[in-house]
Amino acid sequence: MTMVRLYVNGVEREVQVAPRDLLLDVLRGKLGLTSVHAGCEQGPCGACTVLVDGVTVRSCLMFAVQADGTMILTVEGLASAGDDMHPIQEAFSECHALQCGFCTPAMVLTVVELLERDPAPDRVTIEAALSGQLCRCTGYESIVEAVQVAATRLSGQEAKA
Repeated sequence: MTMVRLYVNGVEREVQVAPRDLLLDVLRGKLGLTSVHAGCEQGPCGACTVLVDGVTVRSCLMFAVQADGTMILTVEGLASAGDDMHPIQEAFSECHALQCGFCTPAMVLTVVELLERDPAPDRVTIEAALSGQLCRCTGYESIVEAVQVAATRLSGQEAKA
C-alpha cells in the first residue's frame, strides 16, 4: 500500500492505495464522489472523465498513484460556494441536455476544459470535444445547444434569464 496526496475539488486528501488501484475506484469507493461513473471501464465511453490539472482524463485508465500531487476536479467541486450549479450545469438543465444523467458529469467536465481553451467554440469544435463522450439518450443536439448557451453566458454576452 502507498499513501497518495490528492487535491480533490479544492480539498487535500491523503488516501492509502494499492499500486493497481484505479483513480476511478479511489474517487468513487474511497472518497465517495459518485459523479465519477464506471461505464465501459476501458476508456471509450468517457463516463469516468474527470479533470486532472485542468485536463480531461479517463479515471478508469489512470492509476491512483499516477495522480499523486495533482489537482482533481469532479462535478461535486464545480459550483462555487453558495451556488447551486455551475453555469454549464444550468445550461445543460435548461436545454434538456441530460436525460438519464449517466454521462452528464463527464460531459460537463469536458465542456469545462473546452471553454477554458476556447471560450467561443463553433459547432464543429464543440462536436469534436464531445466526440469522446457517449450518450445513448439525447442525440447530442441539446448538448451542443447547452454548450453554446454556456459559452455565451460565461463570456458575459448574455445575462442569465
